[in-house]
Amino acid sequence: MIKSWRLLAAFVMVMVLLLYPLSAEAAKPSSSRFAGYKQMSNADFSGQTLIREEFTKVKLDKANFSNADIRGAVFNNAYLEKANLHGADFTNGIAYLTDFRDADLSDAIFTDTMLLYSTFDNANITGTDFTNAVLDGLEVKKLCARASGVNSKTGVSTRESLQCG
Repeated sequence: MIKSWRLLAAFVMVMVLLLYPLSAEAAKPSSSRFAGYKQMSNADFSGQTLIREEFTKVKLDKANFSNADIRGAVFNNAYLEKANLHGADFTNGIAYLTDFRDADLSDAIFTDTMLLYSTFDNANITGTDFTNAVLDGLEVKKLCARASGVNSKTGVSTRESLQCG
């Protein structure tokens, strides 16, 4: 039942993403201060409130988002290799085509977040809460192979949130 609910939710989100760009609003350039082919390596966003910010085509390798409030934020085609998201709250966010390779996601909250086509190779996911997050099946398998810990804020284990068998 839960698997079919996740598939339905993923389908609805993908359809919204595919259909939304057809509106006239999408033809406008992004007003986000973090959009465009920007180099923001080593940027420090630690502890900041960045609710619903958009990070589009941005290189954020080694950026520090530790304990940041990034609820509802969008990372689209972003590069977050070796970024620090320890303790960050990314609830209801979107990370599409985002590279989290070697990132520290420990104790972060990814509840109800869409993470399609994103990669997590060698990311530290100790205590990360992925409850109701939408991920590619292959990524879930890879994450389950190393999932451990319990999130200090939500009390949910990483394995449970990923529905590892």
